Amino acid sequence: MTMDLATLNHCSLELFQAWRQRATLAPLTERYPDITLEDAYRISAGMVALRVQAGETIVGKKIGVTSRAVQNMLGVYQPDFGQLTSGMVCTEATGVDLTQLIQPKAEAELAFVLKHDLIGPGITAMDVIAATDFVAPCVEVVDSRIRDWKIKIQDTVADNASCGVYVVGDTHADPRDVDLTLAGMVVEMNGELVATGAGAAVQGGPANAVAWLANTLGALGLPFKAGEVILSGSQSILLPVKDGDEMVCTVGGLGAVRVRFHGRSMV
Repeated sequence: MTMDLATLNHCSLELFQAWRQRATLAPLTERYPDITLEDAYRISAGMVALRVQAGETIVGKKIGVTSRAVQNMLGVYQPDFGQLTSGMVCTEATGVDLTQLIQPKAEAELAFVLKHDLIGPGITAMDVIAATDFVAPCVEVVDSRIRDWKIKIQDTVADNASCGVYVVGDTHADPRDVDLTLAGMVVEMNGELVATGAGAAVQGGPANAVAWLANTLGALGLPFKAGEVILSGSQSILLPVKDGDEMVCTVGGLGAVRVRFHGRSMV
């Protein structure tokens, strides 16, 4: 850690206020060139704590920047993680209100919902499957408080892995009944095919990615808890979204999630 506590707290508050006001900030890596990954995770924890103090609850975790397509798009070449709060939850019925977001981009992935606690380290992909109640197709809408998405790994980590909102599909499946590594994914935007993928694109398989996160968080004393949602990482490219768009993500053996976007984002 290179930052002192006052600076860490200042950055957490700055990001929290940017989220609340739908504003953007200059990259932290430009203003604090010596910022470390440890600093960034401390800033993220502080930002999330402020959201909890404001009335939200922690409902899950997410893995970010797992697929090569997203890594190449953002220029960030290692996974990160963030915490999901109750304020990020959207449904197929309500769609996504873009007026609450700044510069949103949508991606398709698998969501795991746990029936048992999962505490690393030492967690394997098989442990993940055994602890999972169901899996479902999911659309995550990432959003950045960093101006123009000019991020390095420390920027997106500090910004809670660029969490925006997410929609877990209404169709569920037992992960023992589906080959999550080979299951094909098709993503359509406004009726047109825009991306295809498979579970293997995410750390060799979504359950591997969840195991990685369980072990990473376990080393920090953060467990996965029964009932939590774990977003396993994008299997598609990041897609800008606007008022009136409709995105459909279909996964072989799982069904589809359909998300409608309404309103205008800040950018």
